[in-house]
Amino acid sequence: MSKFTTSEILYIHENCLNTKRAFATSCRLCIDSCPHKAISEFKELDPDLCTECGLCMAICPSDGFVSRSFDDLFDYIISTDQVNLNCPKAIRKDFEIPCLGMFDRDSWRSLLLVAQEKHVTIYTGVCAGCPDKYACGKSIQTLKEFDDIQLSDILLAIKVSPDSDEGLSSGSNKHPLSRRETIEGWRQQNKEKLEALLPVLNNASGGYPVPKSREKIIKMLENRSETRIPFRAITVSDNCTSCGVCAAICPQGALQKREVGNTFKLILEPFRCVQCDRCIEICRPQALKYASKNLSHKHLTGRILLHEGSPLYCSRCGKQVFENNDQPLCIACASSDPDKNNFFF
Repeated sequence: MSKFTTSEILYIHENCLNTKRAFATSCRLCIDSCPHKAISEFKELDPDLCTECGLCMAICPSDGFVSRSFDDLFDYIISTDQVNLNCPKAIRKDFEIPCLGMFDRDSWRSLLLVAQEKHVTIYTGVCAGCPDKYACGKSIQTLKEFDDIQLSDILLAIKVSPDSDEGLSSGSNKHPLSRRETIEGWRQQNKEKLEALLPVLNNASGGYPVPKSREKIIKMLENRSETRIPFRAITVSDNCTSCGVCAAICPQGALQKREVGNTFKLILEPFRCVQCDRCIEICRPQALKYASKNLSHKHLTGRILLHEGSPLYCSRCGKQVFENNDQPLCIACASSDPDKNNFFF
């Protein structure tokens, strides 16, 4: 069961990659990346340590951690004529977000698409003095990866506009609110609303196959049939042995195998792929890698044939092999002397 508090951040157990499909190396991105060490081994948030910087949401590939207000945020972005967002330490605008650190790659891409049509302004406090500057910095780093965007055509601006307390001069006797005090004030303002929603959230907290940020950008592309966005898609080289292990290990079902007789087909559904790297890590012949592709809505939501071939079998014992050599051998035959009863070298 998911643990519910009045925190803006919600953990959805069913969305965690470790829950969807077991793997030799468990995913620990959220735990290891949290700058405040606020996430336990059981994915519980410590309210005394968590500042709701959002980095756990941005770094989790499958929406293990999500913002309760994520749907409201994108409804606002789509419906309003001019988008004005602010973090808790900035001057108050139309919609307050926990922190810039909550935006992952797909979220930024959605904002950039919107910013091609209307003004998008994000107001922040003085990040240099904020305990969450690391999360914010990681988010900005993600934004800078969009080097394919012509910035002159984008109506996106990030402005440092601290609220009145934070903007006091160093000579003032008053002290600016700390990040913790700001968050506590924000929580108190929304406590009654969140507690009223808890029963609804509890019933609707089941897992879902596609992260919300991916779902939002796919929806935005529906009416932009000619628009193509860069996407890190899986590609397959000639080293592939058609073993199908990558499809079997994919927690998202993005890779699928089709077998008809002795013919093997590997199919990719891009919109399901969250780039968790598990297929690449498991591939023994190292036949898989990422390549940046410009994909339209049709390609993102369609199925792409990545590979077609026939499985390889050991030339000695006939077992299926996972290495592509001139004379394919299974591990047992390759590591033994056939004349000495499988004596290992």
